Amino acid sequence: MSHTERLRRSPDAFRQLTGITPAAFDRLMADLTPRYERADARRKDRPGRRRRPGAGRKHALGLADRLLMLLIYHRTYAAHAFLGSLFGLDDSAVGRNINPLQPQLAGIVRIPERRIKLDPEEIRELFLDATERPTRRPTGRRRAFYSGKEERHTIKNQVVTARRTKPPGPGAEPQRLRIAAVSESFPGSVHDEKVSDRTRAVAPPDARRTGDTAYLGTSPETPIRRPRGGELTAGQRRRNRVVSRRRIVAEHGIGEMEIWRIASERYRNPDRRHTLILKNVAGLHNLMYA
Repeated sequence: MSHTERLRRSPDAFRQLTGITPAAFDRLMADLTPRYERADARRKDRPGRRRRPGAGRKHALGLADRLLMLLIYHRTYAAHAFLGSLFGLDDSAVGRNINPLQPQLAGIVRIPERRIKLDPEEIRELFLDATERPTRRPTGRRRAFYSGKEERHTIKNQVVTARRTKPPGPGAEPQRLRIAAVSESFPGSVHDEKVSDRTRAVAPPDARRTGDTAYLGTSPETPIRRPRGGELTAGQRRRNRVVSRRRIVAEHGIGEMEIWRIASERYRNPDRRHTLILKNVAGLHNLMYA
C-alpha cells in the first residue's frame, strides 16, 4: 500500500499534514499526471542526451506519493531528513523527488505576478499588502536583505487579495478570499512602496485598490497618516477606521496562506525559488478557500 493510500484512510490527518482535502488532492493529481508525463517525455528526448529513453535512475516513489511528500513539505516545512525517514528515502533523494514537481504545480495553480483578473462574482476591489519573512543570513549582499523594521535579514513579496460577493441573508457562508497575485521576491531592505512601484500590478480599470500607510503616494486608497507633531481630525479618524476595516482582508488572506509553514517560517531554500514556492502556496490557498 502506498503512503498516499494509507493516509487517505484518515481525511482529517490528510488535511492536517497537507493543508488540502483528499478530494482536492485528486483534482491536483488529475491535472498533474498528464503535465508531468509530457515534461518527462521531453526531458528524455532532449537533444544531446547520452542515455537512451528509459535509462537512468528511477524514482523510488510513485507520482502520487511524490506529490504527497511535496505537500507535506509545504505544510510542515520539515527537514528533508525527517521527510526521508517518513517515506523510506535518503534525505538527499527528497529534493530529487519533489523539486521537479514545483514548476508543474505552478503551471496548474497559475498565480500571476502582475496581471490581475477578477471573476464576475468578486467585488471590484483589490487589497494590497506586503508579506515579509526572515531568511537565512546571506553570504553576500547582507545589507540588501537586512530589514531595519524587522531588525533581521528578510525577504518580501507583495500579495494582492480579492474577495467574493458576500451572500445576503442570515446563515450566509463566510467571506471567501482569493489570492489574485503574488509579486516577485525582493530583499527585505526594499520599502513596500518601492515593491509596489517595481511590481506595477495591472488590474481591471474599474477595480478599487486599497492598501496600508506603506502605500501612501501610490494609487491604492490608504489611511491618512498622522502629521508629525499634529493630530488627525475626528473625520479623518473615522475614515481611517473605515479603510482599516476594509483592508484587513489583506491580512486575512496572507494569514490563511501562512497555514502552510513554508510561507511563514524562516526561509532556508535558495532565494531563486522563493517566488515559485510562495505562488504555489497561494494556489493551494485558492484551491481550499477561494
